[in-house]
Amino acid sequence: MKTKLLISALALTVAGSMAQAKTRLLVNCFWPARHFACAEVLPNWIDEVERVTEGRVTGIIPPKTVAPPPDQLAAVEKGLADVAVQFNGLIQNRVQGPLVAMQPFTGTHDAEAMSKALWATNRKFFADEFDTVHLLSQFVISPGELYSQSDTPINSVEDLASRKIWALPGPLAAITKNLGAGVVSTPAVKSNEIISRGVVDGHLGLDPQAVKAFQLMPYTKSITSFEKAVYSTSFSVFINPDKWAEISEADRAAIESVSGDVLGAAFGARWNNAAAGAEASYADAGIDVVEADPAFEAALVEASGFVTEGWLKTAGEAGIDAAAALDFYKSQLAE
Repeated sequence: MKTKLLISALALTVAGSMAQAKTRLLVNCFWPARHFACAEVLPNWIDEVERVTEGRVTGIIPPKTVAPPPDQLAAVEKGLADVAVQFNGLIQNRVQGPLVAMQPFTGTHDAEAMSKALWATNRKFFADEFDTVHLLSQFVISPGELYSQSDTPINSVEDLASRKIWALPGPLAAITKNLGAGVVSTPAVKSNEIISRGVVDGHLGLDPQAVKAFQLMPYTKSITSFEKAVYSTSFSVFINPDKWAEISEADRAAIESVSGDVLGAAFGARWNNAAAGAEASYADAGIDVVEADPAFEAALVEASGFVTEGWLKTAGEAGIDAAAALDFYKSQLAE
């Protein structure tokens, strides 16, 4: 009898211990450790995940990224990380939907609003596009801008064509080259090497916080301010499906309640704050803000049309109602 009681007690202890078993997520962050994405936004999300799951799911961010920025999706697929953030422009051979927020002159200067609009568009038009990981959120950062490194602002197609411009790789480099400017294109993290040495006399595609973070303010004389965002970039946050399956259905629902547009808005709001902080430094840095000539903006909108036409075709071939998705995204921003 005593033996049976002992076995029963042991079984209850093991069952209770299993019920309290924790799932710990390795949440990768490819930005530098002190960047607010790694130091604030993702840690706050981990705290929220722990709170809503009552401690059953926790997380940790490694001190260094487990993979370079282009390989975040692959790292999660291989199980090197449980959760990661990927720039969608680097996986456009895999997903097309989130590029709706990366069309020239489509977005606004409010990253939080764009992030919410992207998630709403995702849920309606391409919610199941990721098939090897479970998507947790998508977000958009503050838009890239056009800067002059000479005393003369860039405020016409002729001004732009007369310059040698560092441009973010992809659509912006193509647009700038098509308009006749000389173009040097490198990843954003290598922009300082080109701009600080005077190789170019203008740059296009960095958002204000990046200009400050990459220490480019001393080499920048003015910014041309457009009514619409020249170009914005979007990111996806996802989790390894096997790790996701370890979590109970109730806790998965709880995690999704603090992910989705909630996490996206948190990223966007923090980028807004960083951009505002950088813009507040313009005057002290001697950077003039010049309102874009409407004719210049109209010319750039027309010149960038081929980018959106290409995306509409490619996204359509991927099974997305791209035109409807783009209209919906714009309508969400208009609200």
